[in-house]
Amino acid sequence: MEITDATKKFKAMDSKSEMHEILLSVYNSLVLKGYNPINQIVGYILSEDPTYITNYNSARTLICKIDRDDLLQELVKNYLGKE
Repeated sequence: MEITDATKKFKAMDSKSEMHEILLSVYNSLVLKGYNPINQIVGYILSEDPTYITNYNSARTLICKIDRDDLLQELVKNYLGKE
């Protein structure tokens, strides 16, 4: 048995498409529950308070898988068209 000192890096999110899918799922869950999804997601991003996101369809668990800094970076890049 050989032990190595190799360090492995793990990303919070495997890809932008996975982040996109999660955000869409959370958005749709908020719509289905009658919330204003944009206001709720912005509230979550600004405060990191998961209670802005419904538990319906495990949306709260899903949104917590996304690193807020990565999400903000992608949102700004997308808004500016700098992908």
